[in-house]
Amino acid sequence: MAAIFFVSGLPIAPLPEEVSDKTGHFGAYAGLALLAVRAVGGGLPCRVVLRVAALAFVIAAGYGAFDELHQWFVPGRSADVFDWFADATGVGIGIGVCWLWGIIAVRSDV
Repeated sequence: MAAIFFVSGLPIAPLPEEVSDKTGHFGAYAGLALLAVRAVGGGLPCRVVLRVAALAFVIAAGYGAFDELHQWFVPGRSADVFDWFADATGVGIGIGVCWLWGIIAVRSDV
């Protein structure tokens, strides 16, 4: 979250030319979702039950909404609901990856 906050405070996001703004949002929040699932689920791999997935989603996507509000006050940046959609999509995919990882890990223990 600190890294996202730092980059959001810059007037221009330090992304390579071939990486779009939405892709940057998606990737950053997919990573944040992995960390949120790890924190809420007690480590990775873990069984991602609904409670873990929902709490991780609220934490990561909620932070995305806060971050868009933060960007509203940064010169050169703007708040964009479509950026938040990219954040939330990244969060959903990140949680899905953790869910699949948990299934694969549990099956390999059998």
